[in-house]
Amino acid sequence: MTGPTPRKLLGFVQKRLRLGRYLRAPGDGRRRPQIPAHTLLWAILIAQLLREVSFHAVEALVRSRARRSLGLGRGFGDDALGYFTERLDPEPTRQAIASVLRQAKRNKAFDDTWLIGLVIDGTGAGRCSKERCSLCHPVLDSNKQPTCYLHHFCMASVVGAALKLPVDVEPYAVGDSEYNSGRRLLRRVVGNLGARFAQFVVVDGGFATAPFLHTAGELGLSVIARLKGNLPELFAAAQARFINQPAHTTVQVGRDRVELWDADDFLPWDTLRWPSVRVLRYRQHKPDGTVIEAYWLTDLPSSKVGSASLYRLAKRRWQIENEGFNDGKTRHGMEHVSRHDANALLMGWLLAAFAMTIERLYRVRFARRGTHPALTPIEFFRLLRLALCTPAAADTS
Repeated sequence: MTGPTPRKLLGFVQKRLRLGRYLRAPGDGRRRPQIPAHTLLWAILIAQLLREVSFHAVEALVRSRARRSLGLGRGFGDDALGYFTERLDPEPTRQAIASVLRQAKRNKAFDDTWLIGLVIDGTGAGRCSKERCSLCHPVLDSNKQPTCYLHHFCMASVVGAALKLPVDVEPYAVGDSEYNSGRRLLRRVVGNLGARFAQFVVVDGGFATAPFLHTAGELGLSVIARLKGNLPELFAAAQARFINQPAHTTVQVGRDRVELWDADDFLPWDTLRWPSVRVLRYRQHKPDGTVIEAYWLTDLPSSKVGSASLYRLAKRRWQIENEGFNDGKTRHGMEHVSRHDANALLMGWLLAAFAMTIERLYRVRFARRGTHPALTPIEFFRLLRLALCTPAAADTS
């Protein structure tokens, strides 16, 4: 078979991504392991790429005739996966993802974009009926009584022009917050990737606070943050200035007409240590008549990033929604609770993010060599599935 196969993917992960040592020693915390860690870890990763996310589904795969095609030497049960993920240290996986991204940058994977960015956002996933771990958040009804429980985490993704690669996740328990989780995540991601890897970070309005903006600045990152009513004085000043002005510039982005207002001389609020604040307003007119309007604040100078470029960078905020959370939940099981344990949940989210990064680097970069277009995600998935089929012997009677 000339297309992608699980065995080719394993070779790509071990040799091209240089993850052979990680697969052999991923931070296994089991005391007396009977099944090698690399067998369990690769089974989880390849099952993610095959969109088989439950541990029961992984067990069915490794105990089927497709096991050899998966690059696995033995079968095992779903309990072995649960025991493994409960005791797996997340730090080696985080370091492995970061090393893959640093290598991708050295191999010019982001050369089609002039600025590399990080996007950070939070989401809820893994709904359950009973509180069973430290990450369970109660979902309350009108009488303040819990109807179910939900888990929450922040995700960071690296965004280039063609590649959107998840890099890390950080869960938060009851009493913690998305804001605090995002700050911890930003510090760790920049520490793992290196201070010069990215140039800016895009966040939602909840992160548009002086401490977060100062943290990003200390890490060497410019910030593009959504401006909402949580900064009432700056928001009101921007509205008062722009609302009756004609657009400073108008650009065509695809089929959409976008009006832009841009000024970099707004006064910072009391606790913000910026000399001034730049605010961008856009009105995006879609062909069906829909108009989308938003305000953004940044410390990127207009001499370096023009209004149209700033608009495109700000719109990358939605890439973590579409290529991060949406893909993670619909294709990679981030909503599924395979093992209800705090560490097992974290490892499930981390390995799902790692699988998405591996798939995109293989599909968009490695398998695209030449002039042919990159495989779509569904084409890649179908070829992997077909590679599991045992060829039938020809009937020559």
